[in-house]
Amino acid sequence: MAGQMVKFPSNGGEGQGYLAVPTSGTGPGVVVIQEWWGLNKNIKNVADRLSAEGYVALAPDLYHGEEAKEPGTAQKLMMAMKMDQAAKDMSGAVDYLQQHQGVAPKKVGSVGFCLGGGLSLFLATLKPVDAAVSYYGVLPGAQPDFSKLQGAVLGHYAENDDFASPESARALEKQLKDMGKDVEMHIYPGTTHAFSHELFDSDLTPEETGMPVRYSEDAAQTAWERTLAFFKKHLS
Repeated sequence: MAGQMVKFPSNGGEGQGYLAVPTSGTGPGVVVIQEWWGLNKNIKNVADRLSAEGYVALAPDLYHGEEAKEPGTAQKLMMAMKMDQAAKDMSGAVDYLQQHQGVAPKKVGSVGFCLGGGLSLFLATLKPVDAAVSYYGVLPGAQPDFSKLQGAVLGHYAENDDFASPESARALEKQLKDMGKDVEMHIYPGTTHAFSHELFDSDLTPEETGMPVRYSEDAAQTAWERTLAFFKKHLS
């Protein structure tokens, strides 16, 4: 079943996002959270892949229609994003899924990449998310209150990453475990930031954008399999 853009309430305003529903019509819900590029082909592809696995996936558009094709614009869009508005949009996405007739059981997870990886964990402190996955998450401009985290956490991090270092991942893992949280972090040897995305939604080549190809097929596949197993365990 092809995905489509939908609108949903966002704390008095209106949010929008890309919704992908499995062919069965029902399944647990997953909020898919964008990288700094915006709601692009990569993120819609993740939602589609999750729907193919039996999940009702919703990717909220945190940039409200804007999308970056090169790092300079992505940086500006990310810095211009108001964290309180992003929190409202993501929370609205959780509410939308919990109220969606196709979401059964009424469990909702989250998964995000880079900026979205940090936001996935942030969202899990705002709403009762049952399972939160972070791919090399960074979170500028927000300090999540992890004491409010209820669901399980799974993290995927690259060995060579200046944005989300293995050291920061292990420190977060220790912080959460010390708080009694259910957390599991994985470091992928020989990889760099953004290792899981094969697609790059741009008319320019990676060289022209200044972003080298970082995709690691083996690491991406292992991380995806771990993510699916994690969601199956906590959302079924």
